[in-house]
Amino acid sequence: MADFTAKDVQALRQSTGAGMMDSKKALTEADGDMEAATNILREKGLAKATTRTDRENKEGVIMIAEDDSGAALVHLKSETDFSAKSDDFQALARELVELVLADGPDAVSAKQQQLEDLKLSKKENIEIGSAVRFEKSEGAVLDAYLHGGGTAGVLVEGTGLDDAALHEIALHIAFAKPTYLSRDEVPAEDVEKERAVLLDITKAEGKPEQAWDKIVDGRINSWFSEQVLLEQGLFGDKETVSQKLGDAVITRFTLAAIG
Repeated sequence: MADFTAKDVQALRQSTGAGMMDSKKALTEADGDMEAATNILREKGLAKATTRTDRENKEGVIMIAEDDSGAALVHLKSETDFSAKSDDFQALARELVELVLADGPDAVSAKQQQLEDLKLSKKENIEIGSAVRFEKSEGAVLDAYLHGGGTAGVLVEGTGLDDAALHEIALHIAFAKPTYLSRDEVPAEDVEKERAVLLDITKAEGKPEQAWDKIVDGRINSWFSEQVLLEQGLFGDKETVSQKLGDAVITRFTLAAIG
């Protein structure tokens, strides 16, 4: 008779989402081997990744792939750095980015089963955070930058500047982590929420009422300089990205970062 306990059945249920009787049968068939029982449940379509979406997954890996047609970025998220560094996790991230480069972001759906299997084996909230492809545009230059062995990744496109200048902007994006390219992209409701918060702060500081609007305008501009790429100081200096660019134009960018 297979050597396993009720606790083993419970553990298999929790890790696979399968029912009690199915878990017990799988353990019996596998002679108590937990890994073999998990594989049996997968093969029978009885295993499923339990819901872990409420658990933080701030670790993971970012990968970039390039060819003559463009560049792709994929961010595969995990709960722990240990899982992110494992061979199977890294292999899946690599397969995903190559798929996105070849066929676009929707191609990641072809790896859904592998993603589910990884969730089961790691027992973590593993998901795709970003999947982006930039196709090279005529008259534009494209830079793809991977920082820190996969802790941050940037794709950025521009016109009117050379490869070296665009790469400098890519480095800055990884450093300063802007959310938007220009203030026109910032949702109006986000601006109004921030303005309301800043107004409350200004009132609480006891500033004279006639100065509130001017003070809040100044503070909202400072907030934009943190959120918006073109208004950020290049690498934290006084010269902004927009000033550095001059007549050149950044047309689009995407950023993914661990944490």
